[in-house]
Amino acid sequence: MEMNRPLTGCTLAGPFNNVANDFASIAASLRYQASMLGLNVISTDEYSNDLSLSFKFETSRTSLVSCDIARWSDASKSTCITENIIQAACGIMSVHGRVSGEPRPLGLQYVSTLTGALALQGCFAAALGRLRGMPVSGSNLSVSSAALLSVSQYLADATAAEMPDSVMFEKASRQTAPPFMSSDGVCFELETLDVEPWQKFWAQFGINSALSGKGWSAFLLRYARAISPLPVELVDALSNYTFQHISEVCARTGMSICQLRSVEERQQDEHFMHDWLQGPWSFEFNPNVRARTDIKKAENQLPLSGLTVIESCRRIQGPLAGHLLTLLGADVIRIEPPGGDPLRGMPPMADGCSARFDALNRLKTIREINIKSAAGRAEIKELVQSADVFLHNWAPDKAAQLGLDYSDFVDLNPALIYAYAAGWSTNGSAESATNTLPGTDFMTQAYSGVARKISQASGTRGGSLFTVLDVLGGVIAAQGITAALLKRHLDNASVKVTSSLLSAATLLCIDDFPDKNMLNSRIKSKSIINGVFDTKQGKLAIECPDLNTVSRLRNVLEIANDLNEIDFHQFLQLLLLTKTAEEWLLILERAGVPVAQVIEDLATIRNQAHLQQQLSPDCYTKVMSPWSFK
Repeated sequence: MEMNRPLTGCTLAGPFNNVANDFASIAASLRYQASMLGLNVISTDEYSNDLSLSFKFETSRTSLVSCDIARWSDASKSTCITENIIQAACGIMSVHGRVSGEPRPLGLQYVSTLTGALALQGCFAAALGRLRGMPVSGSNLSVSSAALLSVSQYLADATAAEMPDSVMFEKASRQTAPPFMSSDGVCFELETLDVEPWQKFWAQFGINSALSGKGWSAFLLRYARAISPLPVELVDALSNYTFQHISEVCARTGMSICQLRSVEERQQDEHFMHDWLQGPWSFEFNPNVRARTDIKKAENQLPLSGLTVIESCRRIQGPLAGHLLTLLGADVIRIEPPGGDPLRGMPPMADGCSARFDALNRLKTIREINIKSAAGRAEIKELVQSADVFLHNWAPDKAAQLGLDYSDFVDLNPALIYAYAAGWSTNGSAESATNTLPGTDFMTQAYSGVARKISQASGTRGGSLFTVLDVLGGVIAAQGITAALLKRHLDNASVKVTSSLLSAATLLCIDDFPDKNMLNSRIKSKSIINGVFDTKQGKLAIECPDLNTVSRLRNVLEIANDLNEIDFHQFLQLLLLTKTAEEWLLILERAGVPVAQVIEDLATIRNQAHLQQQLSPDCYTKVMSPWSFK
């Protein structure tokens, strides 16, 4: 199966088979991503130290650049980490758990996957900076910085100067948020981006307009607040009908519906094996073009400085990709409709702009252009003539309809990187099963198996209302663009790069798919102890990945070795109620047990000393760049 790999001939070398438990999942995801980009991945014999994961990247035209991944941005904090410890400490459990009334782990190697993607992107950016005359030898980032990046919009909401969005946990008597359940036991998601199909749909089930309107307001909260308190009447109405009947009503009213599928069902899809072997991106090269041969010099100490990106994106995935490119130094010109993006006015506000919106767009230059008009399209083409990247996340086939597709720009700017952050497809045409569905986060979770995977791990009915795929989709879009820019500078080629939410979902499930040998790295085994525990005040996340860690926990807590597993857990739960989370944190950290105080109120993140290095207090708390360069 022939596939374009942009960085064939480049090398990634590090002690990937000898990493500490803290970094095993990161190493596995990183190696898979690197292989899919064409890198020759070499596992060296040296042993990684417990505090970091270090590796080196080399191209045919640059010497080695290094990347160091630390546990925490604060070097003085040496607490062991696991996926769930980071999720607890950085607010991910808090956001994911809002809908169920208590902090919960995602049940995915989510931060590990993000960290691997950002680490590779930092390497590519450093090599690109070196090609452009920047005296850079490598990049640094931490696992905690990747986690904080993922909650940056929610943190902005929680800390906005004007009416901060405080979502506290409330024990609900029953689940009223999506997904829904039919009378024949099928769990499913509904989606529409317009109120009219919503109203028509619910009218078919005897729901009046006032009640469906209340439901619409709650339905819209999913993306912004990770909650969706629907009126119970809506949930009850659907529970009286079969999935087949509900699907037929959707077809008549213009609503979209998707059953929550398993990862195993995803593997039966026609294009699955292609997607798995291709990786999260597809690349199209045009090496025989009249590409510019001059290299723009870096203008400051950031590797993408002096490069221009034109971004025409809405919501999260595309804007986050553009935001990451600004953090690497690129000048991003954001195209908005006349009058500006309506999401600018979404409360809570900070200095006259939505805090949530500003978190992803604060560093961009805004141009208001009507892309539907001939004059607007001409203006975009004028901008593209001198740009380095054009990025959009329009609906399928929209670019061709507008005359703003890759083929429309090749002659105009032969050196352009054309990037499409899609919902479903990376292979040029959507799968028949999805080509009528909106490519949104929650529909993609349902279709891909990610929602079912989360529900099984979290003990909930469905996936997460935390936008796991929009965030990861934005990261891999930016990563693909950076790899494409490096390809352009190495091989004088124009590149089209496509990524999608579905490909991000596939990346999150790599340890569930066949041929794990592709990873060439140790997959982390299931932990012996892994939970969130109540204390006298606050909650504590504790994870013991192996027997040695369990032994350290038993010793420091003076728990007898003759207790069986059930008695041990019960004793542990009771014992932890005798002190506060802060008190236990100090005790268990000293013993080398992976532990974190669970962030319940996101606003308190800014008070955590070991995270403050990544945060900037302002009209809302801003998450800073995950990278630093040396």
